Amino acid sequence: MPELHWQKSSFSSEASNCVELATAPDGAILLRESDDRTTTLTLRPSGLHSLLTAVRREIPNRP
Repeated sequence: MPELHWQKSSFSSEASNCVELATAPDGAILLRESDDRTTTLTLRPSGLHSLLTAVRREIPNRP
């Protein structure tokens, strides 16, 4: 597998633990926690959309 370019939210500070994401060569979206990089969640773009929609419903007043 080629080296992945992991990205962290621009809202995260360098010291904070947060979710990082990368795009796999097959178009899948990979998610991991910055403090535990051994576990990765693999989603299709539609799955990530569903996940973000559900999270936004649970956290009021978020964009």
